[in-house]
Amino acid sequence: MDWLDRMNRAMDYIESNLAGEISYDRAAQIACCSTYHFQRMFSFITEVPLSEYIRRRRLTLAAFELQTSEIKVIDAALKYGYESPEAFSRAFKNLHEIMPTSARSMGVTLKAYPRMTFSISIKGDVEMNYRIEQKESFELCGLSAEIKGKMMPPKFMRQNHRSGQLRQMYGDLGIECLPEDTPHTPNEPKSLIFALYDFKEGGTFSYMIGHNMPKGGAPSCYETLSVPAATWVVFSSPKDPEADPAVQCKRAWSRVSEWFATSDYEHACGPELEKGFNLGNSEFHYEVWIPIKKKAG
Repeated sequence: MDWLDRMNRAMDYIESNLAGEISYDRAAQIACCSTYHFQRMFSFITEVPLSEYIRRRRLTLAAFELQTSEIKVIDAALKYGYESPEAFSRAFKNLHEIMPTSARSMGVTLKAYPRMTFSISIKGDVEMNYRIEQKESFELCGLSAEIKGKMMPPKFMRQNHRSGQLRQMYGDLGIECLPEDTPHTPNEPKSLIFALYDFKEGGTFSYMIGHNMPKGGAPSCYETLSVPAATWVVFSSPKDPEADPAVQCKRAWSRVSEWFATSDYEHACGPELEKGFNLGNSEFHYEVWIPIKKKAG
């Protein structure tokens, strides 16, 4: 399958560059998707973040090399991407529970993380809720930030919730909220749109919490995003009153890779959207919107 081939070629690229620079953008390009999409799909499929997988593979190879050659610790540190022997030793001990200098001793126990490859298991008994939609261009507006390093979307959401910026935005943009007598989530918005866009090298991207542009426009204090006309695949989270919003969102994302593996579509350039719907009584529904195009040929 094309999708599996592309993912495995991306893994070939990562594996061949463990002792050098690894570009997340290049890996995503090989997989024919955005950098953010590639990282997110990798973590959902493997349950390990891409950065952690790369760290484990590098430290696995470093342990093999320390055991079977005369390489110095400082040279191993530089070879596998560490700026100093101290940083390498800390990472090595965290993974292997011994210092690098002890790896050459007979009888020591080390951990090995093998190279991953992708395959698909067709289970047939698990339904996948999706639909294809064609939409003309539209505009979004809201609060946005560049997401990188330790700043992640949930953290940005919490910061704006604590500061009162989200509550202010609901009023400024005319976002409809649940009545005051709604159990558990009174005065919370009935729906929000989360946009991921402007993907850059190293996994950095822009993230917006907002909604459709109001008819009269948005106050100048809010960011705006023009979304071009596109064909979208929309994945819906399974209904589960017991699941919180984060779980609902993860479930919607978790089926994306399976669908691409068996469809005639591939990822197209453009913003990716998450739409959250608060149904009241602690019940939430999430949709993931990904721009797509027909596969060539």
